[in-house]
Amino acid sequence: MKILAIETATEACSAALLIDNDVIERFQVAPREHGNLILSMVDGLLLEAGLTLQQLDALAFGRGPGSFTGVRMATGVIQGLAFATELPVAPVSTLLALAQQVKGLDGQTVYAALDARMSEVYWCEYVIEKGALIAVSDEVVIAPADICVKQGKKAIGVGHGWATYETILREQVQAEQLVLQADGLPRAKEVALLAVQMVENKQTVSAENALPVYLRDNVAKKKAQQTT
Repeated sequence: MKILAIETATEACSAALLIDNDVIERFQVAPREHGNLILSMVDGLLLEAGLTLQQLDALAFGRGPGSFTGVRMATGVIQGLAFATELPVAPVSTLLALAQQVKGLDGQTVYAALDARMSEVYWCEYVIEKGALIAVSDEVVIAPADICVKQGKKAIGVGHGWATYETILREQVQAEQLVLQADGLPRAKEVALLAVQMVENKQTVSAENALPVYLRDNVAKKKAQQTT
Protein backbone atom coordinates (compact mmCIF):
# COMPACT_ATOMS: atom_id res chain seq x y z
CA MET A 1 0.00 0.00 0.00
CA LYS A 2 1.20 3.51 -0.82
CA ILE A 3 -0.18 6.49 1.14
CA LEU A 4 0.87 10.15 1.16
CA ALA A 5 0.06 11.99 4.41
CA ILE A 6 0.43 15.57 5.62
CA GLU A 7 0.05 17.18 9.06
CA THR A 8 0.08 20.96 9.62
CA ALA A 9 -2.27 21.46 12.59
CA THR A 10 0.41 22.88 14.92
CA GLU A 11 3.68 24.78 14.53
CA ALA A 12 5.13 21.55 13.13
CA CYS A 13 4.83 20.94 9.40
CA SER A 14 5.33 17.43 8.04
CA ALA A 15 4.67 15.11 5.13
CA ALA A 16 5.16 11.35 5.00
CA LEU A 17 5.06 8.66 2.35
CA LEU A 18 4.16 5.14 3.41
CA ILE A 19 5.18 2.35 1.06
CA ASP A 20 4.08 -1.01 2.48
CA ASN A 21 5.94 -1.31 5.80
CA ASP A 22 8.30 1.64 5.30
CA VAL A 23 7.68 5.33 5.96
CA ILE A 24 9.82 8.26 4.85
CA GLU A 25 9.07 11.67 6.31
CA ARG A 26 9.88 15.36 6.10
CA PHE A 27 9.38 17.23 9.39
CA GLN A 28 10.13 20.79 10.42
CA VAL A 29 9.01 23.02 13.28
CA ALA A 30 8.44 26.28 11.42
CA PRO A 31 5.57 28.47 12.64
CA ARG A 32 3.89 30.45 9.84
CA GLU A 33 6.02 28.74 7.18
CA HIS A 34 3.76 25.80 6.40
CA GLY A 35 2.55 27.33 3.16
CA ASN A 36 6.10 27.61 1.89
CA LEU A 37 7.07 24.10 2.98
CA ILE A 38 4.33 21.56 2.57
CA LEU A 39 4.17 21.20 -1.22
CA SER A 40 7.94 21.06 -1.52
CA MET A 41 7.96 18.33 1.14
CA VAL A 42 5.39 16.37 -0.85
CA ASP A 43 7.34 16.80 -4.09
CA GLY A 44 10.57 15.77 -2.38
CA LEU A 45 9.07 12.58 -0.98
CA LEU A 46 7.60 11.52 -4.32
CA LEU A 47 10.88 12.26 -6.08
CA GLU A 48 12.86 10.26 -3.51
CA ALA A 49 10.52 7.30 -3.92
CA GLY A 50 10.33 7.59 -7.71
CA LEU A 51 6.53 7.76 -7.60
CA THR A 52 3.81 9.98 -9.01
CA LEU A 53 0.59 10.89 -7.23
CA GLN A 54 -1.34 8.66 -9.61
CA GLN A 55 0.61 5.63 -8.35
CA LEU A 56 -0.62 6.09 -4.78
CA ASP A 57 -3.48 4.17 -3.20
CA ALA A 58 -4.72 6.95 -0.93
CA LEU A 59 -4.08 10.32 0.66
CA ALA A 60 -4.30 11.20 4.36
CA PHE A 61 -4.22 14.35 6.46
CA GLY A 62 -4.38 15.50 10.04
CA ARG A 63 -7.95 16.81 10.10
CA GLY A 64 -7.57 18.61 13.43
CA PRO A 65 -8.23 19.79 16.00
CA GLY A 66 -5.49 22.38 15.96
CA SER A 67 -4.62 25.80 14.63
CA PHE A 68 -7.42 27.07 12.39
CA THR A 69 -4.95 28.18 9.73
CA GLY A 70 -2.94 24.97 9.91
CA VAL A 71 -5.93 22.64 9.77
CA ARG A 72 -7.44 24.61 6.91
CA MET A 73 -4.16 24.41 5.01
CA ALA A 74 -3.90 20.62 5.33
CA THR A 75 -7.51 20.26 4.26
CA GLY A 76 -7.06 22.51 1.24
CA VAL A 77 -3.87 20.83 0.06
CA ILE A 78 -5.28 17.32 0.37
CA GLN A 79 -8.55 18.28 -1.27
CA GLY A 80 -6.64 19.76 -4.19
CA LEU A 81 -4.52 16.63 -4.63
CA ALA A 82 -7.56 14.38 -4.26
CA PHE A 83 -9.62 16.30 -6.81
CA ALA A 84 -6.72 16.11 -9.26
CA THR A 85 -6.15 12.36 -8.83
CA GLU A 86 -9.54 11.06 -7.63
CA LEU A 87 -7.71 9.28 -4.81
CA PRO A 88 -9.60 8.39 -1.61
CA VAL A 89 -8.76 10.40 1.50
CA ALA A 90 -8.32 9.28 5.12
CA PRO A 91 -9.07 12.13 7.57
CA VAL A 92 -7.05 11.28 10.69
CA SER A 93 -7.52 12.87 14.11
CA THR A 94 -4.57 15.08 14.96
CA LEU A 95 -4.90 14.15 18.64
CA LEU A 96 -4.94 10.44 17.80
CA ALA A 97 -1.83 10.88 15.64
CA LEU A 98 -0.17 12.65 18.57
CA ALA A 99 -1.12 9.86 21.00
CA GLN A 100 0.09 7.26 18.51
CA GLN A 101 3.68 8.33 19.27
CA VAL A 102 3.38 6.89 22.78
CA LYS A 103 5.04 3.56 23.49
CA GLY A 104 2.95 2.28 26.36
CA LEU A 105 1.60 -0.94 27.81
CA ASP A 106 -1.88 -2.40 27.57
CA GLY A 107 -4.18 -0.87 30.13
CA GLN A 108 -2.33 2.42 30.34
CA THR A 109 -4.16 5.68 29.77
CA VAL A 110 -2.88 8.30 27.32
CA TYR A 111 -3.86 11.93 27.79
CA ALA A 112 -3.24 13.89 24.58
CA ALA A 113 -3.13 17.66 25.09
CA LEU A 114 -2.25 20.37 22.59
CA ASP A 115 -2.01 24.02 23.59
CA ALA A 116 -5.08 25.65 22.02
CA ARG A 117 -4.15 29.17 23.17
CA MET A 118 -6.78 31.33 24.90
CA SER A 119 -6.01 29.41 28.15
CA GLU A 120 -7.39 26.16 26.70
CA VAL A 121 -6.17 22.81 25.43
CA TYR A 122 -7.32 20.38 22.76
CA TRP A 123 -7.82 17.23 24.80
CA CYS A 124 -8.69 13.56 24.40
CA GLU A 125 -8.27 10.51 26.63
CA TYR A 126 -7.26 7.13 25.20
CA VAL A 127 -6.61 3.68 26.61
CA ILE A 128 -4.16 1.20 25.13
CA GLU A 129 -5.81 -2.13 24.28
CA LYS A 130 -3.91 -4.88 22.47
CA GLY A 131 -1.40 -2.30 21.33
CA ALA A 132 -4.04 0.00 19.82
CA LEU A 133 -5.39 3.31 21.08
CA ILE A 134 -9.08 3.46 21.92
CA ALA A 135 -10.67 6.87 22.55
CA VAL A 136 -12.60 6.87 25.82
CA SER A 137 -13.61 10.53 25.68
CA ASP A 138 -14.70 13.04 23.09
CA GLU A 139 -12.19 15.42 21.56
CA VAL A 140 -12.75 18.77 23.25
CA VAL A 141 -11.31 22.24 23.57
CA ILE A 142 -11.36 22.98 27.29
CA ALA A 143 -9.76 24.99 30.07
CA PRO A 144 -7.26 22.71 31.85
CA ALA A 145 -8.93 23.36 35.22
CA ASP A 146 -12.25 22.05 33.84
CA ILE A 147 -10.89 18.63 32.85
CA CYS A 148 -12.49 15.81 34.82
CA VAL A 149 -11.12 12.25 34.62
CA LYS A 150 -11.02 9.21 36.86
CA GLN A 151 -7.98 9.60 39.10
CA GLY A 152 -5.34 7.09 40.15
CA LYS A 153 -4.47 5.71 36.71
CA LYS A 154 -1.12 4.78 35.25
CA ALA A 155 -0.92 7.34 32.50
CA ILE A 156 1.16 9.01 29.83
CA GLY A 157 0.70 12.69 28.99
CA VAL A 158 1.70 13.68 25.48
CA GLY A 159 1.68 17.02 23.67
CA HIS A 160 2.77 20.59 24.33
CA GLY A 161 -0.41 21.31 26.26
CA TRP A 162 1.36 19.46 29.07
CA ALA A 163 4.36 21.77 28.80
CA THR A 164 2.17 24.87 29.03
CA TYR A 165 -0.23 23.71 31.74
CA GLU A 166 1.66 20.94 33.54
CA THR A 167 0.83 22.03 37.09
CA ILE A 168 -2.91 22.34 36.49
CA LEU A 169 -3.14 19.16 34.42
CA ARG A 170 -1.27 17.13 37.05
CA GLU A 171 -3.76 18.34 39.65
CA GLN A 172 -6.71 17.39 37.45
CA VAL A 173 -5.60 13.88 36.46
CA GLN A 174 -4.06 12.90 39.84
CA ALA A 175 -2.42 9.86 38.24
CA GLU A 176 -0.93 7.05 40.29
CA GLN A 177 1.97 7.18 37.85
CA LEU A 178 2.42 9.81 35.15
CA VAL A 179 5.06 9.85 32.42
CA LEU A 180 5.25 13.01 30.33
CA GLN A 181 6.19 13.43 26.68
CA ALA A 182 5.46 17.14 26.75
CA ASP A 183 7.58 17.96 23.71
CA GLY A 184 5.41 15.79 21.46
CA LEU A 185 3.95 17.32 18.30
CA PRO A 186 1.72 15.50 15.79
CA ARG A 187 3.58 14.15 12.75
CA ALA A 188 2.59 12.94 9.31
CA LYS A 189 4.29 9.60 9.95
CA GLU A 190 1.62 8.59 12.47
CA VAL A 191 -1.11 10.02 10.23
CA ALA A 192 0.07 7.70 7.45
CA LEU A 193 0.25 4.67 9.74
CA LEU A 194 -3.24 5.28 11.11
CA ALA A 195 -4.57 5.77 7.59
CA VAL A 196 -3.67 2.20 6.61
CA GLN A 197 -6.46 0.67 8.67
CA MET A 198 -8.90 3.32 7.48
CA VAL A 199 -8.12 2.41 3.87
CA GLU A 200 -8.39 -1.31 4.59
CA ASN A 201 -11.72 -0.80 6.40
CA LYS A 202 -13.06 1.45 3.63
CA GLN A 203 -13.32 4.42 5.98
CA THR A 204 -11.97 6.87 3.43
CA VAL A 205 -13.90 9.76 1.88
CA SER A 206 -13.94 11.61 -1.42
CA ALA A 207 -12.22 14.98 -1.88
CA GLU A 208 -15.34 17.05 -1.19
CA ASN A 209 -15.95 15.18 2.06
CA ALA A 210 -12.39 15.54 3.37
CA LEU A 211 -13.40 18.04 6.03
CA PRO A 212 -11.56 19.64 8.95
CA VAL A 213 -12.37 19.47 12.66
CA TYR A 214 -11.81 22.75 14.49
CA LEU A 215 -13.75 22.28 17.79
CA ARG A 216 -13.57 26.00 18.50
CA ASP A 217 -16.38 26.93 16.11
CA ASN A 218 -16.65 30.56 17.11
CA VAL A 219 -13.02 31.21 16.18
CA ALA A 220 -13.37 29.30 12.95
CA LYS A 221 -16.42 31.36 11.96
CA LYS A 222 -14.67 34.63 12.75
CA LYS A 223 -11.63 33.64 10.73
CA ALA A 224 -13.80 32.56 7.81
CA GLN A 225 -15.67 35.85 7.88
CA GLN A 226 -12.38 37.77 7.79
CA THR A 227 -11.39 36.02 4.55
CA THR A 228 -14.68 36.64 2.75
